Amino acid sequence: MADYKNEFGLFAERPKVEKKLFDRNKVIAGLVIFLVIITIPLWQNLGKTVAAPTPSLDTPVIKQLAEKDKKCVMPTEWMRSNHMQMLVDWRDNVVRTKEMQVTTSRGREFKAPDGKQYLASLTNTCMECHSNKVDFCDKCHNYVAAAPNCWGCHLETGKKLAEAK
Repeated sequence: MADYKNEFGLFAERPKVEKKLFDRNKVIAGLVIFLVIITIPLWQNLGKTVAAPTPSLDTPVIKQLAEKDKKCVMPTEWMRSNHMQMLVDWRDNVVRTKEMQVTTSRGREFKAPDGKQYLASLTNTCMECHSNKVDFCDKCHNYVAAAPNCWGCHLETGKKLAEAK
């Protein structure tokens, strides 16, 4: 090895230092402990499932309907996956753009695939049949951890919107 100049200006042999930057066993043990601690919440829930809720359709309005009239504005499977988009579309068409394509109810008509016309309103159409918000809406929304912002305006089902003349 080459000599080098020390702080006194003298040449001395380079000191021999063991080239050990880390202790491999301690690092691996530390990583294993870290991974175990981080994944404990996953292990605690492993194999545990929560059954999907079954919304209750047992409301007075639905009970009074004839069997042929007991259907939603859209098919059940479609509504399970797309109801929020439909409600957003209704809101945008009715409240935000105030479409006037239909002369009644200020353009609030929704035509279902079967040809039947409905008022495009969460309060006056959907909540009329599904009046049990806790048993119908909240069960599923809580299950999927969704917090829709509908309920700020559409909580009271007894109030009807005024029709424009």
